[in-house]
Amino acid sequence: MSSRAQVKHTRDRENPIAVQLKRMSKTYKLYGTEHQRLLATFFPNVPHAKVLANDNLSMLIERGESVALLGGNGAGKSTALKIIAGITYPDSGSVEVNGRVNALLNLSAGFDAKLTGRENLRLRSQVQGIPEAEFAKLLPDIIEFSELGVFIDQPIRTYSSGMKSRLGFAYASSFDPDILILDEVLAVGDKAFKSKCLVRMKEIMALKHITLLFVTHDMSAAQQFCQRGIVLDKGKVVFDGPIAEAVAFYSER
Repeated sequence: MSSRAQVKHTRDRENPIAVQLKRMSKTYKLYGTEHQRLLATFFPNVPHAKVLANDNLSMLIERGESVALLGGNGAGKSTALKIIAGITYPDSGSVEVNGRVNALLNLSAGFDAKLTGRENLRLRSQVQGIPEAEFAKLLPDIIEFSELGVFIDQPIRTYSSGMKSRLGFAYASSFDPDILILDEVLAVGDKAFKSKCLVRMKEIMALKHITLLFVTHDMSAAQQFCQRGIVLDKGKVVFDGPIAEAVAFYSER
């Protein structure tokens, strides 16, 4: 993380500010080969290209808001969510996040292929600091929702991508977060399982304290779950307003 960037994550769920970004920028370095990427760890002058994912990005999300981030591929939406979730860090600017964050980004990422589904769930909960008692209480419901049956005790390497996504959604949506981050995660499994996911999402959003940040290319889903829309283009905010107006603005671009 750059010394110019200020990142503050707290568990303060009473703070009226859920998320605030101020002039936040993030640049990715692109290398031609993995060998060059490895060399760059030791030698800063290895040739590379740069992509500015977020460019002096500023936004304020208040507690309890439901906000859709809209924009084309490469607009900077997913990078902003990863920074808010603490997965990556900005190069400059400031980031303030207050409350427990549950991020449903790549649902199948982070699983250990050699461990079973059950073992992966426990490992993920430990990494996230979930108390063992809370995890043990929720585990039966997570397994039931995933519909994996006996496969829950089989190694993840035997799972299809859909099975891993179902397990990831079942886990991530079972805990009570203060800030819920969703990045194109409702297209998991078959039609019946997707319907279950939509019902689960509605149940989560019924909790008044939940702050939702939602990235999707499905405009009907954006309007179903969000009241506010922020449109990004080339890492910058180009529109911020009521969701219907945001969808209209984005659709006309």
